[in-house]
Amino acid sequence: MDRKELLKSPEYWTASIQMELYRQIEAFMKEKNFNKTQLAEYLGCSKGYISQLLSGDFDHKLSKFIRLSLAIGKIPEVFFTDADEYIQEESQSYKNTMVVSKEYMYPSFPLSNKIEDAA
Repeated sequence: MDRKELLKSPEYWTASIQMELYRQIEAFMKEKNFNKTQLAEYLGCSKGYISQLLSGDFDHKLSKFIRLSLAIGKIPEVFFTDADEYIQEESQSYKNTMVVSKEYMYPSFPLSNKIEDAA
């Protein structure tokens, strides 16, 4: 699967959103100094659900995702972008991060410094 196919797959975006929710909940737990039991009590759910949530083994309904986000004080914003435009911009951005100057890749050494001159 190439990058374009990946960016058009529902699984990729589901996993991306799940990972972001995980990061937000993890940050919330650290900020409040909550353990899993305390977080479960705060959210009004079971400790098992929190374990499932933090292990990434979940697929929420949109309403549950929004409820969890709001419960930790976060507004879940959703933006819709044209897929082809996103892929084009993402591809260009990736290429720009891969550009390395010639001087960085190949440090310049004086050509007169041959191995036999070093002896």
